[in-house]
Amino acid sequence: MAGRKINTWLKLGLELGPVIAFFVAFVRLKDQTVTIGGTDYGGFILATMGFVPLMLLSTAILWRLTGRIAPMQIATLVLVVVFGGLSVWFNDERFFKMKPTMIYLLFAGILGFGLLRGKSYLALVMDDTMPLKREGWMIITRRLSLFFAALAVTNEIVWRTMSDQAWVNFKTFGLTAAIFVFFMAQGRIFHDYAVEDDKT
Repeated sequence: MAGRKINTWLKLGLELGPVIAFFVAFVRLKDQTVTIGGTDYGGFILATMGFVPLMLLSTAILWRLTGRIAPMQIATLVLVVVFGGLSVWFNDERFFKMKPTMIYLLFAGILGFGLLRGKSYLALVMDDTMPLKREGWMIITRRLSLFFAALAVTNEIVWRTMSDQAWVNFKTFGLTAAIFVFFMAQGRIFHDYAVEDDKT
């Protein structure tokens, strides 16, 4: 099911809005501590407290408007709720920082499993919007699987060796830019393996 079309900027805002809101909240609250129920919470956890329900809300609105949520979005939402909830519950930011690692390992594992079976699971979810020949999908899927694995390793290095601010910057801007650059770099594949119109 393709789902209903909505304004591109609205869709982008719903998808990136919670991430930007988390960044803004962290910058404003990073040096503050709030006591709730006798427990002190730092700015990172406070920002996470806002991010999780905002992510749920934005995903619900996106589903309401389009009638469809991509499997990757569902998986991301589940991990956000689980690891964000653990961070808040245990007042430990490390759980939330591990979330991107788990997300990218999950995606890499799913794509890798499909490749072992001789299939591109990426094609199953993206073929409607970006039709490619089978060989093209297999190349893109192999590259993306390795790319996700590299992102998982990079996230672990960043959060374990750098400051909270550095990790938040990396999560908000670095990961987004890396994914954008990756797909831009695949332009040759999209060109060479595009499914041509019958008329051409």
